[in-house]
Amino acid sequence: MNKEAVFHEAESNYSFPISRNEVVLRIRVSRNDYFDDVSVIYGMKYDFHQKQNKIKMIERYRDTLFKYYELRLSIEDVRFVYVFSLQIDGNQYYFCEDGVVDNYDFNFAYYNCFQIPYINESDIPKKVSWMENAVFYEIFIDRFNRGDYNKDDSYINSKWGETPKPKSFYGGDIKGIMDKLEYLHDLGVNALYLTPIFESISNHKYDISNYYKIDNHFGDEIVFKDFVDKAHQMGIKIILDGVFNHTSDLLLEFQDVVKKGKESRYFDWFIIHGDKVDKKAVNYETFANCYYHPKFNTSNLEVRKYLIDVAKHYIKKYDIDGWRLDVSDEVSHNFWFHFREEIKALKPDALLVGENWHDAKSFLRGDQFDSIMNYAVTKALLDFFAYKKTNAAQFSDQLNKLIVRNNSIANSMMLNLLDTHDTYRFFTEVNKNIDSLEQALAVLFMHIGVPCLYYGIEIPLIGGYDPDNRRCFEWNSEFETTTHFRLLKQLIQLRKNDCVSKGEISIYDKNGLFLIDRIYEGKIVRLYVNNTGQTATIKSDKTIIAYKWENDNLSNGGFLIVEVKE
Repeated sequence: MNKEAVFHEAESNYSFPISRNEVVLRIRVSRNDYFDDVSVIYGMKYDFHQKQNKIKMIERYRDTLFKYYELRLSIEDVRFVYVFSLQIDGNQYYFCEDGVVDNYDFNFAYYNCFQIPYINESDIPKKVSWMENAVFYEIFIDRFNRGDYNKDDSYINSKWGETPKPKSFYGGDIKGIMDKLEYLHDLGVNALYLTPIFESISNHKYDISNYYKIDNHFGDEIVFKDFVDKAHQMGIKIILDGVFNHTSDLLLEFQDVVKKGKESRYFDWFIIHGDKVDKKAVNYETFANCYYHPKFNTSNLEVRKYLIDVAKHYIKKYDIDGWRLDVSDEVSHNFWFHFREEIKALKPDALLVGENWHDAKSFLRGDQFDSIMNYAVTKALLDFFAYKKTNAAQFSDQLNKLIVRNNSIANSMMLNLLDTHDTYRFFTEVNKNIDSLEQALAVLFMHIGVPCLYYGIEIPLIGGYDPDNRRCFEWNSEFETTTHFRLLKQLIQLRKNDCVSKGEISIYDKNGLFLIDRIYEGKIVRLYVNNTGQTATIKSDKTIIAYKWENDNLSNGGFLIVEVKE
């Protein structure tokens, strides 16, 4: 046995409660070790030396180097302790805080057993109930649809459909989105994520000069309230983009600092190196290298109150359903603790999604974010479908490795995406190969978490680097008659299948094919993806969705979703 490969950590993504009387435990072992048995020996903290229970674990995930055993366990006492039993090649071992040992003395377990010492209600990660069946759709507002033709449109400098430049304005607005709510509802979308709507001089609005004013380019508070109300009547949630890491250099508070330097009451709202702002030297901290994006000092209590009050305002006044949090990993953890506490007190089912591009487990323990934009899955999809860096086995390893990063509650709410306003369009990355796009969409909708579509994928739009990835939606009657559009609607409807929305997941490869199983109450929904270069034979009676599959033959570039019994 490779003892160095064996790993577990209490109260982490390897050990967490999912309710007052249920815990999930994981243990990692070498992929090359084949165990006769992996079990958990567990009990109540204060009588574990006398009374132990034992239950077998099952292998759930594999990546390049490791296998992961997992167990969902019901317990009677919230003072929970445990050790692992490992049997291999006829030998018995135990794994505890001391590591792998040959023998274990339960009389002294209080020194070195693993524990969840007490399951406090406030420490249990909570699932946002409506996320179970959610399908998100991201809208870059200036490029989606124009609805208001009475507004002052002197700012518009580009004709709808022209290739965008960094400072192009096309006239898309909130009224335009409201006019397309019926379309989005028919598509099957039930949650909209909007890029920022607040006053700003840019087309993207990520440099906000007034957080309490809806930008005139997009509408006003009356239009926005009508929009949210109409969306809610149709069962569609509205998520706004919160830019709380940085602001615009035109923000009145920053302008006051520019004028008064250290004498300004807002001086400590920002992180300035010196006694006054020097815009040429940029002696203040910013987002990226943008001098016009001064960074907030979110450790400052006044800043904390100001920004949290902004977030609460849009829930109180408009009843929005949550926030996507821009550059969230550069904001202090302490800020997010307080942010979550106040937002959830106001609206418990409000969704908080961080823009974290990397491993975010420290934000996803139930005390900060509910979810993140899952760019790690985006990269895995690109490696397999676009860049051809991985085969089916390596792709399954990548996805399995990402699952064990986080607890199962966070995994169930991850925003999984092919592309966004910050990436190349996926269709462009796969060289406009419609087969690859549709296979990737099938994986997106079968994977654990919540699919998030970037506007225009239903056409599908192309686009390279920003701003080319922010092209205008090409509204015409033709795209809704295509096979691609009908297939996308089928995949969206798949979210209503309990196996897919609620089930456990198993990701693996077989005979060169990539497979995902979703398992729920004795039923299995299975996805086959064929990128082998040749036709594969698959027999199935209960086909749910088939693409390039006929007479039991799945062509290269095709996928098949079926219900199976095993």
